[in-house]
Amino acid sequence: MRRLALMLTLIAAPAMAQPDDENWQRLAPRFESTGGGGVMISECDPIILDDRCATPFTATLPDGRVFRNIAVFQALPVQGGVLGPRARWSAVDRSAQGTSPIEVFIGQGVSRRSP
Repeated sequence: MRRLALMLTLIAAPAMAQPDDENWQRLAPRFESTGGGGVMISECDPIILDDRCATPFTATLPDGRVFRNIAVFQALPVQGGVLGPRARWSAVDRSAQGTSPIEVFIGQGVSRRSP
């Protein structure tokens, strides 16, 4: 009986909203950080690793200093690809870490980022 109740609960649970990835921008080779301040993000190339999506990236400050980082997202299968929400990033040298509002969508050989 419990198994049936669990199955009915899972069936009745609302489906995760599918991203309208056609309106999402292709992940450009270089774009401004969501944090602003003239920081430019480069070298993003997300790949799927089991239940995670990861990408190295650089953050270049207006004065030219470059910091190497890695971002890790959840990898959620959705129609047409994989959605990567809930990004956490850290500096390769472990000197800084944080989160990012950017989500990625990987599907049909193209990586896109949320608006």
